[in-house]
Amino acid sequence: DYEHISSKEKQLIKKLLDRYELHGKEGRPVVNTSDSISVRFGLSLIQILDVDEKNQVLKTNVWYNYQWKDVLLTWQKEDYDNITDIRIPSSKIWLPDILLYNFADDRLKEQRDALVVVQNSGDLLWMPQAILRSSCSFDTLYFPFDEQRCILKFGSWTYNGLRLDMHFLDDTQKEMDLLEYIDNKEWSIVENVAIRNVKYYLCCPEPYPDLTFTLRIKRRVAFYTFILIMPCALLSLLTLVIFWVPPESPAKLILGMNIFLAFFVLLLLLAESTPKAAASIPLIGAYFCLSMVMITLSTVLSCVVANMFFRGVRINRAPRFLRSIVIDCFARALCLRDKIVEPDYNPLTPKKTGRVVGEARGQYPYRDIRFGQVLLEEVRAIREMLEKVREKKAKAEEKEKYVREWRVIACVTDRVIFIFYLLVNTVGLICIFLKPYLDNEELRKAAAKAASAAVIEAAGGGEDTAGE
Repeated sequence: DYEHISSKEKQLIKKLLDRYELHGKEGRPVVNTSDSISVRFGLSLIQILDVDEKNQVLKTNVWYNYQWKDVLLTWQKEDYDNITDIRIPSSKIWLPDILLYNFADDRLKEQRDALVVVQNSGDLLWMPQAILRSSCSFDTLYFPFDEQRCILKFGSWTYNGLRLDMHFLDDTQKEMDLLEYIDNKEWSIVENVAIRNVKYYLCCPEPYPDLTFTLRIKRRVAFYTFILIMPCALLSLLTLVIFWVPPESPAKLILGMNIFLAFFVLLLLLAESTPKAAASIPLIGAYFCLSMVMITLSTVLSCVVANMFFRGVRINRAPRFLRSIVIDCFARALCLRDKIVEPDYNPLTPKKTGRVVGEARGQYPYRDIRFGQVLLEEVRAIREMLEKVREKKAKAEEKEKYVREWRVIACVTDRVIFIFYLLVNTVGLICIFLKPYLDNEELRKAAAKAASAAVIEAAGGGEDTAGE
C-alpha cells in the first residue's frame, strides 16, 4: 500500500513549502526589512546560436547560475535522516528578479524551468537554461575582417542595491564560464570579460548594481575569402589588364563592361551579407564601388583615347597646350616621347633646284640659243615636278606626324589612367586588408613587444660579441 509511504525527504519538502505558503513568496525572505539579500550570479555560455547583423541581435544559449540565502528554507539535518539538500520547484518560492537589460525578443520568458537546490543552511542554487536574444550594435566597417563587441547586462529590475545586491559567482573569475562551450563555425571568441557596475539615477538616491558581460567575437574569413576576397583580387588584376590592351582594340571596352558586371554581382552578394541600416559602409563595399567607378571612367576614357588614336587621320593637329603638356612633359616622363620621329631634311628644296637652273644658264652663254631654251624649259619642268613631289612628301610626313602625335597623346592618357588606378587600387587594398590589423590594439601591442624583444636580443648579442 503506497498511500502510507512518506519519506523524510517528502516530509521535509512539505514542511518547507507549507512554511513558505504561510509567509507568502511575494516579499523578500529576510528577517528585517532593512536587511539586504546578496545574490551571486554567474553565466555559462553554451553556444552562439546566431549573429543576426541585419536585425542587430545576438542569439545565445546560456546557463544561469543563481546563489542566495533564504531564511525560510532551513532545517536541522539530524531531524531528517541527515538530509543536507533537497530539490523544490522554483515556482513555489521567492526568486530574485534579475533580468537581461538589453533583451531583444518577443517572447515573454526566455528561460526554462529548473528545480532549485536547497541546502539545510538555507543556501539556494538555481541553474535554469535560457535562450537569449540580446540587442547588439554591429559595426561592419571591416567586413569580413570585423570584430563585434556585444554585452549582456544583468540586474534587478525593481530592487535597488540596498535590498538586493549582486556579485559575481566567483570574484576571482569575472567572465563567462566556457567549460561547456560549443565552438561556432562562423565566429570565434576573442575576449570574454565581465564587470560589476553601480549606477545612480536622477530619480533615486539608492545604488543600482548590475553585472555586464562583454563578449568580443571575430568573424572567420575562410568562407568569405572564396566568395568575396579572391574574386575581388582576380577582378582587380583583370582591371589592370584593361590598360594594357591597345586603345584601338574593341576588346578594351568589352572587357571593361564584363568586369563592371562582375563587381556589381559581388556588390549584391555583399548587400545580402551585411545589414542595410549599418552605421558604416564596409570598406570592401566601398572598394567595389570605387572599382566600378574607375572601370566606368576607364571605359569612357577608352572611347576618348580611341578617338584620339584615330584623330590624326583627319589632319587635325593637337592643340599647342595639349602637345606641350602631354608630349613634352608626360610623354618624356613615361618614356613615350621617342615615338614621335621628326621628318628628315629634304634635299629637294627650291633654293638648291634654282641653283642648278642658274648654273645651267651660265654654262652655255654663247652656244646655240635654241638648244639652251629647250634645255631651260626641260629643267623648269623637272623643277616643277620635283616641287610637287616635295610638297606631296612634306604633306604626307606632316600628316604622319600629326597621327603619331595623337597616338602618343592617346598612349600617354591611357598610361596616366593606369598609374592613377594602380595607386587608388593599392590604397584601397591597404585600407581593406591592413587597416583592421593596424587598428587592432592587441596586434599593435604584440608587434611592439616583438620589436622590443628583437632590440633587446640584438643589444645582448652585441654585448656578447664585444665581450669576446
